[in-house]
Amino acid sequence: MKPEGHPEYREVVFHDLSCDFKFITRSTIGTRETITHEGKEYPLVKIEVSAESHPFYTGKHKIVDTAGRVEKFRQKFGSVGSKTAVAAG
Repeated sequence: MKPEGHPEYREVVFHDLSCDFKFITRSTIGTRETITHEGKEYPLVKIEVSAESHPFYTGKHKIVDTAGRVEKFRQKFGSVGSKTAVAAG
């Protein structure tokens, strides 16, 4: 095989920013940042969600206040553009 035909497969640190969790895995992802982890320098990839912070794996579901959002929207815009108001009228 040609050496320039494949991306570099190396160890990379993924950093979950939501819970400050870091783990090392192998990847071909390109990154500009590096981090020293356990005495060795690795390429760094910052992520928002991992198995340490995802509600499916942690069992801690965040309740989203959708009713409050709907009420705020109705207060701001009233019934303008509401399909339910047109269907009811």
